[in-house]
This record gives sequence, structure tokens and C-alpha cells, in this order.
Amino acid sequence: MDITHTVMKEIGLMLLSEGKTIRIKAEGVSMYPVIKPGSIIYIEPLNSGSFPMPGEIVAWKREMTFVVHRLARIIIKNNQSYFITRGDSCAYEDQPVTADQLAGRVVRVETVRGKVKDSDQLGRKSKYLFNRLLVWFYFKTILLKRLFKFHNERENKTIKGIT
Repeated sequence: MDITHTVMKEIGLMLLSEGKTIRIKAEGVSMYPVIKPGSIIYIEPLNSGSFPMPGEIVAWKREMTFVVHRLARIIIKNNQSYFITRGDSCAYEDQPVTADQLAGRVVRVETVRGKVKDSDQLGRKSKYLFNRLLVWFYFKTILLKRLFKFHNERENKTIKGIT
């Protein structure tokens, strides 16, 4: 990660602390298919003293970036709340995070094609194994597109070389 990610995260955290909703671009596939790469995610700050509920999609702070995963469960141990999250297509849960690591909750997602999903359309449960299979197909599709593109480019070069 470069300094740009760190600065952008700090600006995002500052805006959230001021009660503003922020927009970030999804880069990974851990929340596939609910949040696809390239989608725009809207993160709203958590109200003081309120916690997200299991099933909601939350953002939490990690080093120089945010992690956006679904809240699987909350554990209370020694009067401390720990939040366990998991990406919808991840094999395992994340390590517990504390309330001060939570940045906010996802309230809206805009897909690359312009479709808008509000928080009530983001689901509450995930089919982890099924979603991991979808991610596998997603990557295989990308690979096939690249192979066809390479093949077509090579074929076009060959045809141009003959004529």
C-alpha cells in the first residue's frame, strides 16, 4: 500500500467522525456477489453508542485501508464487545475487532452498471460455499476473456502480416 491509501483512509475516517457518509470503490471479491469489484460503497458513520446488528455489512479499520465485511456475530467478554466479521465469499471469519475499530455501516452499493442496492437489499445471510464457487467462476470468466482477447489479437497480427 502506498501513502495515497493511508491519506485517503485518514480523510475517510475524519469525514465519518464528522457524521458524513463516505464513498469508496470496492477492490476485492470477498463480498461477492453482493458487492462486486468496481462497485461504489457508501459507508455511514455509526451513531454514538449504537452497534451494528449481525447480518449488516460494516467497515472496519485495518492498517492503511478499510475492510468491508458482513457482521457475523458479537461476543461480549469482560465487558468488552468484540465484532466478528466475514466476507460473503470467504472461507473463514476475520479476527475479532473492537468497537473503536469499526468505521461505519454500508448503507448503499452502486454497481458498475449503475444498479443501486440500498441496505435493505444487501441481504442478512450469506451462502459462503455457493459464493466462493461464484468467485471461482468469476475468475475463470476473466481468464477466458483474456485468453480470447490474446488469441484474437494474435490472429489479427497474423492476418495483417500475411496481407
